Amino acid sequence: MGTGPDTGIRRVERDDDKAVETAVRLLDEAFQDDPVSSWVFPDPAHRREVHRHLMRAFLEISLAEGHVDLAADGTATALWIDVPAEPEDGDEDGPAQLRAAVDPDNERVELIGRLTGSVHPHGRAHAYLLLIAVAPDRQGQGSGAALIASVLERCDREGLPAYLEASSARSSRLYERLGFAHLGEPLRLPDGPLMYPMWRDPRG
Repeated sequence: MGTGPDTGIRRVERDDDKAVETAVRLLDEAFQDDPVSSWVFPDPAHRREVHRHLMRAFLEISLAEGHVDLAADGTATALWIDVPAEPEDGDEDGPAQLRAAVDPDNERVELIGRLTGSVHPHGRAHAYLLLIAVAPDRQGQGSGAALIASVLERCDREGLPAYLEASSARSSRLYERLGFAHLGEPLRLPDGPLMYPMWRDPRG
């Protein structure tokens, strides 16, 4: 799977409280000023209060439906979901449940899930990179790329595509270097930023 002591990457287990808290902290710090997080929580004070709860919810989803990787030095984390060829029954309730658990009065918590779900490709099983976060003082040093590459190596071995939504044009260019290509038109959030669906076919 590309993880282990030799790779500098560890798989986060649900009962490893320290690793879970490290991953949540990384996600919270890395996405506090992200364009999409700023749209979901436009008030900075409110964002500082509840944003981490959304990040924890995403982590729990990844632990249940995929896996979470953490750099051994605790400076980066990646959340992956294993998406089947056809969605399972009940998936349409996910965004509403997320809103109820994280910020019940904030319709944008639910809306972001519905909008990204509307552009998510189906019909072929794939690895979905839900989120990747690198400590602010370590960004641009390759930690994030290493986390992604470890999973993409498995994807190539197994003939599995990968998918993500980049939250900025800048990050989309980084993903292009890893073999991702834009999939259709960008998703424009109402009165908000663009998101960039991207797809990567496995390399032979």
